[in-house]
Amino acid sequence: MVKMQYKKMSLEEIIVLSQQNDFLALEELIKRIQKNVFASFAYLSNKSEFVSDLTQEALLRVAKNIKSLKNPNHFKSWLNQIVTHLYYDELRKSQRKLETISLDADIEDTPQIKLELPDKKCKPNEKCLSSELETVIKSAILALPNQFRIAIILREFQGLSYDEIAEATNSSIGTVKSRIARARTKLQEDLKAYI
Repeated sequence: MVKMQYKKMSLEEIIVLSQQNDFLALEELIKRIQKNVFASFAYLSNKSEFVSDLTQEALLRVAKNIKSLKNPNHFKSWLNQIVTHLYYDELRKSQRKLETISLDADIEDTPQIKLELPDKKCKPNEKCLSSELETVIKSAILALPNQFRIAIILREFQGLSYDEIAEATNSSIGTVKSRIARARTKLQEDLKAYI
């Protein structure tokens, strides 16, 4: 089958072919989801150096485990479970590393959020404002507690339902709704001056 035909197929068709060891279909599937996975990790993690690694690991897990997906219609939820679990794993690793840092360590050795300022050469002005606003929004999201950040990203950026988020985070629907509401309130407060 010619590569162009894969681009015209629905996501479900691509998934089914991927499950049948069609490597061109799997390649198309990875191409379709990689930007979305990268964006999820970029908003979840304040460590930009880990975003690419986490993205690569998530895509690798999709490729290795695509046959285990029973229903192609649940792919989005399944993918977000992979993203969520990888993020939690990274949090646990980071926490262990933080616990081993001695009290005598230099402040420069501790992890910090890197706030990237927009490029001053950026033109036209709309692009500069958009870039600056994106930086402010990302910083506000990164400042949220982890549970709120994960819930709001899965809801607003990934478009998951409350049920899917509850499944991905091993939480009740009520807890998910509460976390999302609290995250929205906190973001509205933090971004009031900008929006």
